[in-house]
This record gives sequence, C-alpha cells and structure tokens, in this order.
Amino acid sequence: MSEQSPVPRYRTNLQGEMDSATLYRALAEAEASPQLKEVYARLAAVEDAHAEFWRKRLSALGASTRSGRPSWRMRVLAWAARRFGPEIVLPLVNSLERADFDKYDAQPEAVAAGLPGDERSHSRVIAAMARPPHGGLSGSALAQLEGRHRSAGGNALRAAVLGANDGLVSNLSLVMGVAGADFSEHTILVTGLAGLVAGACSMAMGEWLSVNSSREFYQQQIDTEASELSEFPAEEQQELALIYQAKGLSEQQAKLLSERIIGNRETALDTLAREELGINPEELGGSAWTAGATSFLLFAGGAIVPVLPFFALGGAAAIAASLALGAAAMFAIGAGTTLFTGRGVLFSGLRQLAIGIAAAGVTFGIGRLIGVSLAG
Repeated sequence: MSEQSPVPRYRTNLQGEMDSATLYRALAEAEASPQLKEVYARLAAVEDAHAEFWRKRLSALGASTRSGRPSWRMRVLAWAARRFGPEIVLPLVNSLERADFDKYDAQPEAVAAGLPGDERSHSRVIAAMARPPHGGLSGSALAQLEGRHRSAGGNALRAAVLGANDGLVSNLSLVMGVAGADFSEHTILVTGLAGLVAGACSMAMGEWLSVNSSREFYQQQIDTEASELSEFPAEEQQELALIYQAKGLSEQQAKLLSERIIGNRETALDTLAREELGINPEELGGSAWTAGATSFLLFAGGAIVPVLPFFALGGAAAIAASLALGAAAMFAIGAGTTLFTGRGVLFSGLRQLAIGIAAAGVTFGIGRLIGVSLAG
C-alpha cells in the first residue's frame, strides 16, 4: 500500500466503531432502566452501522476486513459496567466521546455519509446521561437532550489510579532518599511506614475537608434558594419557566409546568436546586467520611509497595527489590491511565515510569549528599 492509502485510516475507524458498539451493548446489559437500556441499544446499533460502512469501504479497496476483537480498554470498561453498573464508567465514556466527537470532520467519506452528525449527537446524549443524578429519562426528555451539555463530575476510576500513584511515587521517593543517606534497613522500614501513615492521613483529611466544604457550599446555595422561594415565589416561577423554555418547551407549556411545580414548596425547592443550581439535594457531593476513607486506602495501597521488600530483605537487595517493585507498579499505573487518556499502553507506562524513577533518583542523590555530609 502507498503512503496515501486510506486503508490504515479505515481500519482505525472500524476498530473505533467496534469498540463503541461493544461498550454501548455492555451498558445496555447493565442498565436497569428500560428507557436508558433502549437508548444504549440504539447507540450500539448506530455504531454497528458505522462499522459496516467502514467494512464496505475496505472491501471496495480489496483490503481485509478482519473483525478482530474490541480493544483491551473497551473490554475493561465493558467489564466494569457489567460488574459495577453504568454509573461507574459514564463519566469516562463522556470524556472519550467529547474527545472523539470531531474525529470524522476532516474525512470526506464520513462527512458524505453523515457520520459526524451521529458522533456529535452521541456525545450530547452521553453528556446528559452522565450528569448526576443518573436515572430514567422520558421520551420527551430524551428529545430535549440534543444541544445540552454539562461536564460530568469526578471519575471514580481516575481518582483510584491517581490516588494510588500519589502514594507510590511519594513513598518510593522517601524510601530511596533515606536509603541514599545509608541508614539501616530498620530505619528505612520505619521511615517508609511512617511516610505511608502520614501521607494517607494527610490525603484523607484533605479529601474530607474538600467534600465537607463542598457540601456546606451546596447547602448554603440551597438555603439561599429556599429563602428566595419564600420571599419571591413569582420571580422563582418565572425563572423556572425560562429554564424549561430553554430546554425546548413552548412558553405556554413552560408556564403551566412551572406553576404546577411552584405549587408544592418541597418539590419546587428540589427542582430549582437541580435545574437552576445544578445540584442534587440528595447527594451534595457524597459522604465526606467515605471520600476520606477511600483516599486513605488508595494512598496506602500505593505507598506500601516500595516498603514491602524491607520486611524480608536487607542491604542492597532490599533497595533493588523496592526499586524494581515500585517501577513495575508505576508502569502498571501508567498503563492504567490509558483507560481515560486513550494513549498507547507502552507510551503511558514508560512515561509514568520515567517520571517516578526520576523523582526517586533525585531524592536518592539528595539523601546520599546528606549522608556523606553527616558522616564527614
């Protein structure tokens, strides 16, 4: 094939459509709501049609249309959706859709077939579905999804990977720094465990404060909205009517709906919080204690890795084993980030490994200088 051959591009497009169809089918299988299950199934059907479009293009050029398998990234996401539910992967799917929504804009064949419009539509639908709270949508609500866009909240998978990475890199650097100063294995072990506990506690406290502050901020906004609802119900009704008009309802429909909602104060406050403030009163950022405990465990899980060899080994063997174990874990974490970055496994793993080893090398060098200085 010549350099200008479209075959590699067609195959890349085919793989992408196969991956998307696989993921949407997994989301449909895992979804409890019949309405949302149908939405995912329709999205999967569209992606299958796109895949068939690229297979025909490849066949027309006499190229192989080998079916292949979905990428490992999509297989992991599909497994997570089936195991933990669609909510755990929706923010990540939303990020991937937003990153790829314009992938066909510069491809004439795709433009002629209307594929860019389908991709944009999918991106908007997933963005709306990823917006908390995740639940059933009516047919009219689905029709209003087009054109709406709201960034998804924090991603649990991303937080887990980065939390473990913080513990791993910081404690590996600490252990190497103390090892560079030529302290005993016992001192290195105690220092590593102290770094694990101190870092995990710090991370847990920071996460607790962050979530608790968010809850207090959201609650203050809801209290302010409640006060305005009591003092200026007509103005709040007008605001709500304008919101529904912006979503696609006619002026008369929006007015009737807002009047009905404002008639019940509890329902009105809940609706205003969700529609005007973008806050789910039932969640308010989640549990601060759960967030703190999760952060503690994630950091500790990464921080224990470079300490483990010092329980069984000593001297240079323990240091080498700690560095090797830490390096393997850093490569695995870097590879794990490809779930939400889309970069190659080898590139992401080696990049993370280089950064982590560089940090450990710097602290080892500083520790060695300090150790020589103290010895002299």
